[in-house]
Amino acid sequence: MAVIGGSRGVGRRIVEAAVRHGARVLAVARREGPLRQLAEEVPGAEVLSLDATDEGAPSRVFDVFEPAILVLCAGALPPAAPLHEQRWQEFAVNWETDVKIAFHFFKAALSRPLPAGASIILISSGAALAGSPNSGGYAGAKRTQMFMANYSQKESDRLGLGLRFFTLAPRIMPDTELGQHTVSGYSRYLGISAADLIQGMASPPTASDVATAVVKLSTKPEQSRGKVFVVSGKRLEAALA
Repeated sequence: MAVIGGSRGVGRRIVEAAVRHGARVLAVARREGPLRQLAEEVPGAEVLSLDATDEGAPSRVFDVFEPAILVLCAGALPPAAPLHEQRWQEFAVNWETDVKIAFHFFKAALSRPLPAGASIILISSGAALAGSPNSGGYAGAKRTQMFMANYSQKESDRLGLGLRFFTLAPRIMPDTELGQHTVSGYSRYLGISAADLIQGMASPPTASDVATAVVKLSTKPEQSRGKVFVVSGKRLEAALA
């Protein structure tokens, strides 16, 4: 398994879960410090430092090894302000990171291609289904990632490549850096405390819930193929994307 964005947050939990299940795991991230810490704290995890938005990033990863499971969960923190208070650079940050990473890795998985039977798992966001008016282009970027996974599955089927693309759409996870950033932004936006905002959430998932879902769906790739799954603290359910 290769985990793009594997040094922290959800990505790290996925790496930890995969190592526990005996998989060979390569954690890929931009910052070397968190990767070194991961390698020290999770024996058996391999690490690779690179900028996943670079066009050549997939080749560097696949030259280390061609994974049977490729997980994409890297991305940028979105802005935390309503539309009219943002600059274009803030609004577009997730298009220039999250969407670009998905584009390069989906394209490489299809073009190289990865071995038949490989699973490509996109960690998108529940915001792609419900919207997020206080985070600029984030929801649209994450929705576009979903479209790209769907397009990629259709191309794999058309070309007979035997690849399996599917998407997880976690709701807000207050135990992650992104979740804390989102809670802080929305609590200011709504004029309530962060604690009250979290209390009003219906069973928010944790990063470990997402990691568990990745492991679970990876064992049933044919049933997961081409689908979007919403992750909450209670259950994993297929969604109409």
